[in-house]
Amino acid sequence: MKMSTQIKSIAIVLIYWSLTTQLVGQTFEELKTADHIKTIQIYGGTEFTGIPILKLNEPFKITFDDINGDEADYYYRIKHYNFDWTTSALYKNEYLDGFDEIRIVNYENSFNTLQLFSHYTLQIPNEDTRGLKVSGNYSIEIYNDDDEVVFIRRFIVYENRSTVKVYTKRSRDFKYINAKQSVQFEIDSPNQILRNPKQTVKTLVMQNNNIKQTITNLIPQFTIANKLVYKYDQESSFWGGNEFLFFDNKDIRAANAGIRTTEQQDVYHNYLFTDLVRANRRYTYNPDINGNFVIRNLDAEDSNTEADYAMIHFSLECYEPLNDGELHLYGNFNNYTIDESTKLDFDQETAIYTTKQLLKQGFYNYKYVLVKPDGTIDPGFISGSFDETENEYIVIPYYRAPGARYDRAIGKGIGNSQNITN
Repeated sequence: MKMSTQIKSIAIVLIYWSLTTQLVGQTFEELKTADHIKTIQIYGGTEFTGIPILKLNEPFKITFDDINGDEADYYYRIKHYNFDWTTSALYKNEYLDGFDEIRIVNYENSFNTLQLFSHYTLQIPNEDTRGLKVSGNYSIEIYNDDDEVVFIRRFIVYENRSTVKVYTKRSRDFKYINAKQSVQFEIDSPNQILRNPKQTVKTLVMQNNNIKQTITNLIPQFTIANKLVYKYDQESSFWGGNEFLFFDNKDIRAANAGIRTTEQQDVYHNYLFTDLVRANRRYTYNPDINGNFVIRNLDAEDSNTEADYAMIHFSLECYEPLNDGELHLYGNFNNYTIDESTKLDFDQETAIYTTKQLLKQGFYNYKYVLVKPDGTIDPGFISGSFDETENEYIVIPYYRAPGARYDRAIGKGIGNSQNITN
């Protein structure tokens, strides 16, 4: 009887090891968010940005709405990844203190809104998930009773092991001097020796917290003591782009910043002023929040449950030939996802491109991009690209020591093109 129990235990361990081994090396897959899930936000402290970049041991929370409003049960699952977003070799108990695959119990229903919804909040640490043990790349999956993933989001956890100084420079290539911004940086690690840095240190350079606008193939050009220096030009350059467009419907029943008219039907409908192509115009300074959004209702005590949803009608006047490409709406309101819901359709009668999105009341940044037939994005086709544009750049260094089994994120540096120099 004892032998039989031992054999069963060994078999279970072998099966678990086999399944885990199969998962190692799989690349992160961006799944489509379910249509009834809206307004996904991940906060480190009180700050919400694009991809969250959290300090190790810092509390954070995830919020989202289910517009079915039926108080459905949702669960969460956390995974750890290597620098290149392949699944890491760590077992769950090596990167997670506690348990995941736990039901989210904190939710509230909407109050005094036309659009019914349930608002969910997950805080980490909590009594089941006490925190994350290591730095690096992570994802969190939210899934339902049928084990169907309704959305997945990436985030990065870093530890303060280095100091990163970031500088923004104008391009040294005269062809792009008025259109591109180059990012140069230094990584100083006084308390930890970064051995063989050309092989063990990798860097993520990101524009405006958009994980889909990154440069990851840079190696240090030279070292000074423990300092790694990256003084690239074209290799580390981004299109400057243009400031994001915006609208503000904190008072959902009235015309407001960017909103031409409003109607009440099944839900509120806000019609924005028609946007124009800016690529053929001079740069104009127009402060933005770099593609993000803020939920707020002017008349509410708690915007989480009292901010309503409105159907936002976007319109764009464009006579430029698309050459079989498609125009899409772009912003952090849907995690910079390009799909059928963001595609603009051409209205033959008005000669205007239009689309609409159901969005929660607040202040939103957005822009229009051209998606070429090969799937690549031209961010400047409508907006243009200017070296004067205000952009935020984040640099995160990763280090895998010889013999280590995962990539540690060992710091975070921030630079802004407001301080751009030649």
